[in-house]
Amino acid sequence: MHYLVTGATGGFGGYALEFLKKMVPQNEIYALVRSEEKGEALKEAGFNIRIGDYDDLDSMKEALKGIDRLLFVSGVPGNRQAEHENVVKAAQAAGVSYIAYTSFADADHSISVLAPDHQFTEKTIKDSGIPHTFLRNNWYVENELPIIGQALTTGQFVYAAGNGKTGWALKREYAEAAAKVLVENDSLEILELSGHLTDYEELAKALERATGKELEIIEASDAAFVENLKEAGFPQEAADMFLAIQHDIKKGQLAVSSDDLEKVLEKPLVSLEAALKEILDQE
Repeated sequence: MHYLVTGATGGFGGYALEFLKKMVPQNEIYALVRSEEKGEALKEAGFNIRIGDYDDLDSMKEALKGIDRLLFVSGVPGNRQAEHENVVKAAQAAGVSYIAYTSFADADHSISVLAPDHQFTEKTIKDSGIPHTFLRNNWYVENELPIIGQALTTGQFVYAAGNGKTGWALKREYAEAAAKVLVENDSLEILELSGHLTDYEELAKALERATGKELEIIEASDAAFVENLKEAGFPQEAADMFLAIQHDIKKGQLAVSSDDLEKVLEKPLVSLEAALKEILDQE
């Protein structure tokens, strides 16, 4: 059996590779990278390397030759629909027998700014006829580092999502679930992978416990939220995207309650306080 992980040099893909090698022989694992140079460290770590770019259909067809099971890590927003379509077309051409795709919470009903690309990709995979599982990842704790970092710098934890709830869990927890599903799952088409639903006030309190620092917790206006991120060095465009996510959360777009993540992992998730300590220790 040959397994391939896309986005292998990214955080999620890197975690998934490490979990995979504990589950299957490492010589059966392939990592997709954009160039030989980018894949050097993975090659030295004992992984097989395939060169390919989502934007280049021919390179993806070549990269997926002989691959049985594909962990398809979604790309970055931008030209994502065309790029994802290339991956699926290449998987069809290569005879890939199964795709696990990192999608978005409650993708088929979501009105989030992030949902359309995932809705398109899920439909494309369905239409391909390739057996699949949609890993509908909720939200990584790491996604909040801009807010967290600024809070620890200024003493003010600033958010604009009201009492909207989010299913935060660590990126490595989602990646471990993805690796397990890639190796073990053939039957479940959709997994709503989520941590325990929590709001930003609780996140801020967990941050206080994790760091021992007292924070002023501020539910801010949109303008104040954006200004806070700009003061942290984020450009206007990035701050506006963070604000759009805050709006999504305020509207309940990530308030998707599910225990699928713990079921797949067969263990409890790390507490929010412990998760924060872990990611801050890595900074």
